[in-house]
Amino acid sequence: MKQLITGDEAIARGVWEAGVRFAAAYPGTPSTEILENIATYPEIHSEWAPNEKVALESVIGASIAGARSIASMKHVGLNVAADPFFTFAYIGVNAGAVIITADEPGQFSSQNEQDNRNYARAAMTPMFEPSDSQECKDMLIEAYELSEKYDIPVLIRMTTRVCHSKGMVELGERREVPIKPYAKNIKKYVATPANMRPRKVSIQQNRELLKEFSNNCPWNRAEYNDTAIGIICSGDCYLYAQEVFGDTASYLKLGFTNPLPDQLIQVFADKVDKLYVIEENDPYIEAHVRALGIECDGKNIFPLNGEMTPEVIRKVIFGQEYPLDEEVQAAVVGRPPTLCAGCPHRGLFYELGRRKGVMISGDIGCYTLSSGAPYNAIETTVCMGASISLGHGAQQIFDTIEGEKPRVVATLGDSTFFHTGINSLLDVAYNRSKLITIILDNRITAMTGQQENPGSGYTINREVTEAVDIEALVRAIGIHNVRTINPNDLAQVKEALDWALGLDEASVIITRWPCALKKQAPWDLEEFKGAFTQKYFVKEETCIGCRKCTRTGCPAVVFQFDRKKSSIDADKCVGCSVCAQVCPVQAIQKVEA
Repeated sequence: MKQLITGDEAIARGVWEAGVRFAAAYPGTPSTEILENIATYPEIHSEWAPNEKVALESVIGASIAGARSIASMKHVGLNVAADPFFTFAYIGVNAGAVIITADEPGQFSSQNEQDNRNYARAAMTPMFEPSDSQECKDMLIEAYELSEKYDIPVLIRMTTRVCHSKGMVELGERREVPIKPYAKNIKKYVATPANMRPRKVSIQQNRELLKEFSNNCPWNRAEYNDTAIGIICSGDCYLYAQEVFGDTASYLKLGFTNPLPDQLIQVFADKVDKLYVIEENDPYIEAHVRALGIECDGKNIFPLNGEMTPEVIRKVIFGQEYPLDEEVQAAVVGRPPTLCAGCPHRGLFYELGRRKGVMISGDIGCYTLSSGAPYNAIETTVCMGASISLGHGAQQIFDTIEGEKPRVVATLGDSTFFHTGINSLLDVAYNRSKLITIILDNRITAMTGQQENPGSGYTINREVTEAVDIEALVRAIGIHNVRTINPNDLAQVKEALDWALGLDEASVIITRWPCALKKQAPWDLEEFKGAFTQKYFVKEETCIGCRKCTRTGCPAVVFQFDRKKSSIDADKCVGCSVCAQVCPVQAIQKVEA
């Protein structure tokens, strides 16, 4: 049977067909849907982990215990998991283990555009690069065979287009792989220098065997057409190049890319007149081709950044650009991303962004949007959990300044706090910082699509579980000054900020209100009675056109320039009341039932 599915869905299907029993991940675009789809297969135990490091370490444990396992993450997630990843390559597996890294050429929703093929080379792990949904499934299944044959975890490197594009996939049946017996093996699984030195030699020996596999496997293949032009490529770049050149060029399509197939590359290069290496981000393949003494064109003519789409290739090689449809372009309206109507972060950043003498350290989440208009609030964003650590370091320096000392406020979401914020807050308490931390608890992992987390009360399969009490956790860490507030109540927000700024020691404010898009749990309905059940409207005769309501940044509030009056889109309003609180003439009123 064939089915039209995305690359992420195909990975999940391959996981099921390969007899995998354990899967763990932390959500992050474009990898999120992998675990969400794996979780639909009851034969596989699936978990959202607090972060990628924990996810991979759980997978290592499952592998050692004898079950095939998988960890999936976006490209920056592998940075978080890099510590166990490198050592996992040394200790090896019992049952097969695969790590998915979903890279993002073009940097659509990430803080950088790194090329994680470099991780495979550095850790000396085998790597696959699928180009379509069918290859996602098939390579995933092959990866487990390779992992167990060579006693090493395998990296599968995907990209945004491969993750989210759909293709026809031939579906197979599940192979029930029995759990392998666990045997105590200190020399293999205890990563001390004495034990790991010989393990590194084993990896290096395996690498020589994998070179033979790379040169003879079906995933690396030459397709000869016209040999005037030869193209070496991998992943989605193969499809892009085919769209541009068709059968006017020959292709060396690489699907297994660490180690790279030296013999295949040399034979292919000898048969073509002009050689191009087309790849996204780093010159990973190109550098290897040049190291073999083969002349080629790659990043010397192609862009160093972004996606290598057919339009980009066509412009570089042929100098051609398809003209834009002027009528369509004229109709397109610029629409920068913004916080949703009813977002509980709005009231907090409306007030916080107006404070003077304050540096606001931000983090990864929906609230990163508060760096833009109309809030102009957060001033830094580095990586998950860095708001607290960075803010702490800045505050320690500001405290040495003579005269009026700036105060630092760190802001991060509940899921980000669980991810890597807890250790950072420990640092604040331990080193007696004056940092103000605001934890934005919207009761869910919102930015990546409403995934559960340790504070939501549900597992990935919607099984009721223990929900972390953030206030109790913060107090246990050693922070004594803690307040929980409703962020939609601007008076509460102002008072809490005044309180924290007036302290000469660390404090934490928890803004607790659910995401407007969240499916409410029974305990949410009990705690937040009446949430999202009201709407507001503008009494046009009272409105003075001051536009203060529009400065809340709510997309439901619209200013009618022809009438110089504000209005509220009833289809978008969810009744947070922030706009009503900032109106100086009470022109914004609650809709009566």
